[in-house]
Amino acid sequence: MNNADVAWMLVSTALVLLMTPALAFFYGGLVRSKNALNTMMMSFISLGFAGVAWALLGYSLAFAPGTSLVGGLSFGLLKGVTLDPQGTIPHVLFMAFQGTFAVITAALISGAIVERMRFGAYIAFITLWVLAVYAPVAHWVWGGGWLAQMGALDFAGGTVVHVNAAAAALVASVVVGPRFDHGRQAMLPHNVPFVLLGAGLLWFGWFGFNAGSALSANAIAGLAFTNTMLAPMATLVAWTLLDVVRTGRVTAVGGATAIVVGLVAITPAAGYISPTSSLLLGGLAAIPSYFAIQFRARTRLDDSLDVVAAHGVGGTVGALLTGVFADKAWSGAANGLLGGNAAQIGIQAAGIGAALVYSAVMTLVLLKLIGLVLPLRATSRDEALGLDVSDHGEEAYAEGDGAILISPDLLREVVATAAVSTEGSRA
Repeated sequence: MNNADVAWMLVSTALVLLMTPALAFFYGGLVRSKNALNTMMMSFISLGFAGVAWALLGYSLAFAPGTSLVGGLSFGLLKGVTLDPQGTIPHVLFMAFQGTFAVITAALISGAIVERMRFGAYIAFITLWVLAVYAPVAHWVWGGGWLAQMGALDFAGGTVVHVNAAAAALVASVVVGPRFDHGRQAMLPHNVPFVLLGAGLLWFGWFGFNAGSALSANAIAGLAFTNTMLAPMATLVAWTLLDVVRTGRVTAVGGATAIVVGLVAITPAAGYISPTSSLLLGGLAAIPSYFAIQFRARTRLDDSLDVVAAHGVGGTVGALLTGVFADKAWSGAANGLLGGNAAQIGIQAAGIGAALVYSAVMTLVLLKLIGLVLPLRATSRDEALGLDVSDHGEEAYAEGDGAILISPDLLREVVATAAVSTEGSRA
């Protein structure tokens, strides 16, 4: 044991746990007020169900000795997860740290299906998804699985967390279907200060996410910490310039999104590249994600909060650029393309492709199976009224004596939904 390492990992675990409530504010501010609580609860509930699933079985499937595809059951129900050292920290602390990753990865998916997926079906989905999708992919990269054996570089989760979650988000968005008023009316963020608060807290927590992945209070942790600071700064600058050139304005939502994209992109590279390279990576990552968001807005895909553009595209770009900028002189791990190791890009691409395909297929299977037991989609009436009331019996912003007041806009939505439902019944 090393007491300094233990102290740093205690702090890092708490920082990563904070990221899930931070995500709740980020996502919650982006939706309409009638769905604010439901959206935030989709993040908070992951702290319970995904976290317990991880402790009981997910951790074993990810990190217990097993095959190159999945871990065994020797750590099931936390058997053998004790105070004995895992590296230089207690085994139980390593499990807890990794558990915070599982929790937020499951919560990320919610951004694609907010405002229309039933809460009960969502809980069932993320619980099973942590076990059937997240844990095996984590094993491939961090548990000694086949991608680790190939030499794939993913310092803190560009592939395991962000690409994995984005693939699931894309499939879930398609299976659940678009909101009934998607493309017919503007669905504007109801609380932009929440979005900025969430982005700021995510950045704060991300220092534990990336620097904590060194699993030690050492120089690599310092490198990851510095890169986690620099890359989003560069992304924010690049995003601002793109906004100014394209629209002449700099939006707060755009700025918050830029910070998240920069954090996503540096995640796989944080402990492998130099600080100068992290600035380049952050700046470059802004471009594809920025235009992916613009493109998605012109399609029929209702990825409500752009999980695919921010986390999928950002994570993919970050993972590929890790294969370009990786520098053995800084990390001691491996060189990338600029260090004469062009093959690393191919290895990175293989990891991205494997996570995308596996996550997409398994997500489709899980949603179809859950759909046989529970309805995935809220009724048109509940969707029009807002899922805060229908799923939770609460309102984010109660008025008067607590009675539910229906605004003219909401009344028009209810009438429009009823008309659509009546038309469908006649057909």
